[in-house]
Amino acid sequence: MNIIEGAFLTSNAYIAIVVSRFNYFINEKLLSGAIETLKRVGQVKDKNITVIWVPGAYELPLVANMLANSKNYNAIVALGTIIRGSTSHFDLISSECISSLSAVSIRTMIPVTCGVLTTENVEQAIERAGTKAGNKGTEAALAALEMINVLKLLNE
Repeated sequence: MNIIEGAFLTSNAYIAIVVSRFNYFINEKLLSGAIETLKRVGQVKDKNITVIWVPGAYELPLVANMLANSKNYNAIVALGTIIRGSTSHFDLISSECISSLSAVSIRTMIPVTCGVLTTENVEQAIERAGTKAGNKGTEAALAALEMINVLKLLNE
């Protein structure tokens, strides 16, 4: 039996984090979790981490696509928060954002991990940004580290 599993240590990796400015008070906590995880768990050097702020979640895929096409990064972490309101805007933005991020990853073969929260209310978002439900920025960073190593193993 052949089993391929990626580790988390990727000290020479270059990682971009694209983060939405909309809902900043939540996204800054996702960003802190992601950066801490990349540095502490992955041993990624400060100089190898690039953070790009964009207006909102809808803009995440465009910048992720540009970064992936540059081939300067081993992985891209997308962070944002989309909170349901009283219109269909939530459904449209969340669906487009997440499917477009996935499409970038598949098309470019660069891992684009999704730390985009899609919640019913602010309380749920806060829970997923470092309180009761953990930190989804941390989880997205861990996924990026592991995917870098899985792809490396598959390419060997």
